[in-house]
Amino acid sequence: MHEEFLDGLTRSGAGYGQRYQQVMGEAVRMAADWLDAGSLFDGQTPEQLGARLNTIDVLPEIGIGDEQALGDASRIVLAGSLQVHHPLCIAHLHCPTTLSAQGAEVLLNVANQSMDSWDQSPAATVLEQHMLSWLRKRLGYGADDSGVFTSGGTQSNLMGLLLARDHAVAKHWKRSTRQQGLPDDARRLKVLCSERAHFSIKQSLYLLGLGAEACVGVPVDEHDRIDMRALEATLSQLHAEGQVVFAMVATAGTTDAGAIDPIANMADCAARHGVWLHVDAAWGGALLLSRKYRSRLQGIERADSVTLDFHKHFFQPISCSAFLLRDSSHFTSMHEYADYLNPAEDEVLGIPNLVGRSLQTTRRFDALKLWTSLRSLGAKRFGELIDAGVDLALEVADFLAADPDFELLQAPQLASVLFRFRSTHLDQRDQDALHQSVAYDLFNKGIANLGVTRRDGKTTLKMTLLNPATDMSHIAVLVQHLKRLAVEFSVESA
Repeated sequence: MHEEFLDGLTRSGAGYGQRYQQVMGEAVRMAADWLDAGSLFDGQTPEQLGARLNTIDVLPEIGIGDEQALGDASRIVLAGSLQVHHPLCIAHLHCPTTLSAQGAEVLLNVANQSMDSWDQSPAATVLEQHMLSWLRKRLGYGADDSGVFTSGGTQSNLMGLLLARDHAVAKHWKRSTRQQGLPDDARRLKVLCSERAHFSIKQSLYLLGLGAEACVGVPVDEHDRIDMRALEATLSQLHAEGQVVFAMVATAGTTDAGAIDPIANMADCAARHGVWLHVDAAWGGALLLSRKYRSRLQGIERADSVTLDFHKHFFQPISCSAFLLRDSSHFTSMHEYADYLNPAEDEVLGIPNLVGRSLQTTRRFDALKLWTSLRSLGAKRFGELIDAGVDLALEVADFLAADPDFELLQAPQLASVLFRFRSTHLDQRDQDALHQSVAYDLFNKGIANLGVTRRDGKTTLKMTLLNPATDMSHIAVLVQHLKRLAVEFSVESA
């Protein structure tokens, strides 16, 4: 094969490493320049970005080469990207990342392992099992590796409810969903979660063929945590109506307020009623490494399944998440054999093929990033970084509560702060417009990426303080911008 024919492909063998290093070195240089620039966002509109991309042929007849292709990507795409490492990128659960995880991305990408079968990912398979065992011990499940790395919390929540549904159908209908499908009266199946639970709970029920009505939202208390009296009353009512509650979902970290449901109390309730307990700890699961706030997850070890997201407060690049299962026997309801991939003979021989645990077939080796990050930073430092976000949120909350221009909506439980302007001179429509307007203005000018949500029917601002580089000096500057923009809005609206 002619050398030029293979140019542009990653290859193995002596002598190729120099070319690989050359191309990767260019990519790293471009990335470093972008980080050094330090700007949040360059303010380009979707139309402007689209117009720039339209000037470039996606598939030229003759290729332009690695360096120019990467250069165009840096000049147009990277330059127009959000700088998630910026101290005022505080809108979403979108974290800065560890350097060791970025380095691990290079290793896992060049290895390009596929996590479905042992013969496509030997060392990667063993490391993922190793990491799952470590996570389970940290959680309190004990020695085992029953779990799988996933693309995110949405997939993990779907898996928890899928296995809970199949378990309930087998228990109440003596029927295999895998073999026979859902029973005729499957509409009796219900899931209980708080009214503040993540939308993926309801979305999972669509995908499981149960529909939106299968999701029963339970009222929350003044701290956004599920109300236990309401939960018990709802359970009793549903049972009296002949419904089958097949799962309860405890949220450990609601998206807006960071609220953590009383997991231990919900575990007691689930045990009394024989209901599967799934904990969506996509955000709050980071407290497993906290030395100050770990107790807020009390009872999580009693859950039947747990969602963790490492690309939130564990500082990992997207994607990096996990689903943990207390009893590995439940995986059998979704396990399939394929002769070409994971034949039954492999199981007899003890060959680990992880595809039987996953909704995905081809899957990235994301466990490597978490492993390198934990080892690089160590328990003390990692815990301090997580605690810093919660500590800062508490400090910011006190700061805003003391300012007559703002209204703090509730005390932080994780690294989230919900607040509004005290705009008594504006009607509700103009107040909503004010909050939306200042957030857009800050983003488009590259000053801050501030969250916007709805609370009690009103538009509300939100800070999600995951970045340990953010401190009160950044918040003070942001607050001054907010006050200035509020005055400008009021003048324009008069």
